[in-house]
Amino acid sequence: MTPPEAPQTGAGSPLGSGLKQRHLSMIALGGVIGAGLFVGSGAGIAAAGPSIVLAYAASGLLVMFVMRMLGEMSAANPASGSFSVHAERAIGPWAGFTAGWMFWILLCVGVAIEAIGAAHIMTGWFPGTPSWMWVLVFMAVFCGSNLAAVSNFGEFEFWFAALKIGAIALFLGLGVLAVLGLLPGTDSPGSANLLHDGGLLPHGVDGLLVGLLASVVAYGGLETVTIAAAESENPVQGVARAVRTTMWRIAIVYVGSMLVIVTLLPWNDPAVTADGPYAATLDRLGIPAAGEIMNVVILIALMSAMNANIYGSSRMAYSLVSRGQGPKALGRVSGGVPRRAVLASCGFGFVTVLLSYWYPDTLFAWLLNMVGGVILIVWGFIAVSQFVLRRRLEREAPEKLVVKMWGFPYLTWVALAGVAGVLALMALGEDTRVQVVFTGGLTVALAVAGCIMQRRAAAAR
Repeated sequence: MTPPEAPQTGAGSPLGSGLKQRHLSMIALGGVIGAGLFVGSGAGIAAAGPSIVLAYAASGLLVMFVMRMLGEMSAANPASGSFSVHAERAIGPWAGFTAGWMFWILLCVGVAIEAIGAAHIMTGWFPGTPSWMWVLVFMAVFCGSNLAAVSNFGEFEFWFAALKIGAIALFLGLGVLAVLGLLPGTDSPGSANLLHDGGLLPHGVDGLLVGLLASVVAYGGLETVTIAAAESENPVQGVARAVRTTMWRIAIVYVGSMLVIVTLLPWNDPAVTADGPYAATLDRLGIPAAGEIMNVVILIALMSAMNANIYGSSRMAYSLVSRGQGPKALGRVSGGVPRRAVLASCGFGFVTVLLSYWYPDTLFAWLLNMVGGVILIVWGFIAVSQFVLRRRLEREAPEKLVVKMWGFPYLTWVALAGVAGVLALMALGEDTRVQVVFTGGLTVALAVAGCIMQRRAAAAR
C-alpha cells in the first residue's frame, strides 16, 4: 500500500509557500462568488419562485457542514491533495485515487466551460472576432500565471476576489435600500413579490427540489481554499480562519442576495432568466447599463474560476502523482511549481474546449453529464473520511483538532444523509437522472482502477 502523502508544508516541501494570509482570506471570500451564482441562479428562481431562498439556505447548511469537516481534517494535516489525501488516510489508496481524479476531471471541464463563457462575452463586445481566439488568450494568460510562482496565482485571485466582493456588496447595499424604500426613485415592494403569483411555493415541493439542485451546483469550488492552504505561510491558521467564516459568507452572499432578488422582482419575470437575476434587479432599480455592468462582473467571475481551477487541478494532479497514483512525469517540481501538472491540466481543459466545438451534442455533452454529480461524490468522501479520522485524531493526536466539526458524529451523519438525499433527487428528476448515471459510471470506473492499483502496490511490497 502506498503511504499517504506527508503534509505539504514547511521547508521540506517541494511546493512553494508564497501564499500570504491576505491571499487565503480573499480566495475564501471570493470562492463563494462564482459565475454560477450570477447566471445559473436564474433557472433556480424560475423553478422554485421565492422558495429559492429556502433552497439556498438548505444546501448552504449542507455546504457549511462539508467545509467544517474538510477544515477539521485540513487544519490537522495540511496537504496539497486536500480531501484526496484525507480519503486515502481514512479509507485507503483507492478512495484517494477515486476522489482525486474525479475532482481533477471536474476542474478541467470547468476550465473549458468558463473559457467558453468568457469568450462569449468578449465576442459580444467585439463583434466579428472569433471565439476560439479569446479562448486561446484566456487559456494562455492563466496557464502562464500558474506556471510562474504560486504568489502570481494568489495575486490574481486576490484582485479578482476584491472586485467580486465589491460588486456583490454594492448590489446588496442597493437592494436592501430598495427593499426598505430608502433608495431614491423606488418604492418598497413589501411582501408582494414573495406572497403573490402563487405564494412562497408557486410550483409546490417539486419546484423547491429543482431549486435545491440548482443551488448545490452553485456552491462548488469552495474546496480550493484547503488546497491552497498547503502553500501558505501558516496553513493551519489559514484553513481555520477560512472555514470559520464560511457560515456568514454563505448566509450573506447566497441566501441574502436571493432574498433581495425575489423581494424586488416577481419570480416569473422573463428577465430573470433572459438577462440573469442580478442584471434584471439592477435594471429594475434604474441602474444605467445594468446588463453591461453584470457582464463585466460575470467576466471577472469566469476568469477567477479559470485561474482557481487550473491551480486546483494542477495541485491535485501533483498530489496524486507524488503518492504513486498517476504518471510520474507530472510529478516534477521546479521553482516551487508543478509545471508539468499545470500544463497537463491546461491541456485537458483546452482539448475539452475543442470538443465543445467539434462535438457539442455528443462528446462534450457526455463530459458535462459525467461531472454533473461529482461534487456530491467528493462531499460523500469528505464526510466518511472525517468520521474515521476524527476518531483516530482523538486517540492519537487530540492537539491537532484546531477546528472541530460541530455536533460530531451526529451532524456528520446528517451531512452524509444530505448528500445521499440530493443524489436521490437527481436520480428521480428526468433532466438530472442522466448525470447520476454518468457520474456513477465514472465513480465505478475510477474506483475499480484504484483498487487494481492498490492491490498491485500491496503485492509489490
